[in-house]
Amino acid sequence: MRGPGAHHDDRRREIADAVLGVVADGGLAAVSLTEVAARAGVSAGRVQHYFPSKDRLIEAAFERGNALSGARIRDLVGVQDLGAADPRLVLATVLGELLPYDEVTRVHLRVRQFFNAQALADPAIAERTQRLYAAFHRDLAALVERAAPELAGRARDVAVRLAALTEGLAYYVLIDAYSATDARARLQAELADVLG
Repeated sequence: MRGPGAHHDDRRREIADAVLGVVADGGLAAVSLTEVAARAGVSAGRVQHYFPSKDRLIEAAFERGNALSGARIRDLVGVQDLGAADPRLVLATVLGELLPYDEVTRVHLRVRQFFNAQALADPAIAERTQRLYAAFHRDLAALVERAAPELAGRARDVAVRLAALTEGLAYYVLIDAYSATDARARLQAELADVLG
């Protein structure tokens, strides 16, 4: 049985999903209470009740996008506890999730690119992004070390290299400068080269 907070959480997720849709279509500049309300099918007052500022809306959307991505990764790996899975499979899946392979991931990665671009001009978003990247690189480095213990001394550098390559490829795919198929093949070749 769902508690009284379940409806509240559902509504927040619906609004965050609406923000993701607005950002995917028009970038962060397109986010407004009225635009998000229209997309979510609620009043602007309802949106403001859950998210009192545009910054809170954007934060919620970013967190929602990451949660959806995490769920896709667990589904693709086939386990809820990624720590119990083959680290090579988890590493390949996590990095593969950074490359667009369908409409859902294309939208998610467009939103991610918009946030990263906004970080260049907004110190608060830049600080948040720095923290997220630090945690992401740490988690990737742990996977690298589990997958190839001989890389223990260089695991963080390898993690940053893999992440930077993958995100660069994702940008190329999003602007149609490189095919998704070629990007996936390039990532697989890099993983094989790095992990042996």
